Amino acid sequence: MTTRRDAVHDTLRHSKGFRSAQDVYAEMRLHGAKIGLTTVYRALQALADCGQVDVLRTDEGESVYRACASDDHHHHLVCRRCGHTVEVAGPAVERWAEAIGSEHGFTGITHTVEVFGTCSSCSAPARVG
Repeated sequence: MTTRRDAVHDTLRHSKGFRSAQDVYAEMRLHGAKIGLTTVYRALQALADCGQVDVLRTDEGESVYRACASDDHHHHLVCRRCGHTVEVAGPAVERWAEAIGSEHGFTGITHTVEVFGTCSSCSAPARVG
C-alpha cells in the first residue's frame, strides 16, 4: 500500500487545487498506473489521517483532496470558480475554538475552517479588445 499511497500523493503534489478521488484515479490511469478506485480512496484516507493531504467537502457533499503545502495547522481560502486555494493561519479561530470548547466543558478540541469566495483573477472584469 505504501507504494500506491506514495503514487497517489505524488499525483496530488503535481495537481493544482483540490481533486476528487475519481479525478486522481482517472489521471493515474491516464498515465498508465495499474490502480483501482478503491485503492485510491484508501490511500487518500490514509494520507488525510496522517495530515499529508487536506480534505474539503464540496457543496454537493463530495470529498476533495489536495497535498498540504504546510505541515502546520492551517485553514483554507478557496475560490468558488477556479478552485485556487490559499493556506492561511487563523490565530483568532484557534483561540475561539478553544474558548468555546472550554466554555462548554469540552477538551481535545479540533476543528477545520474553510472560507469560500471568488479570487481576484476570477472577479477581475474581462478585458475587451
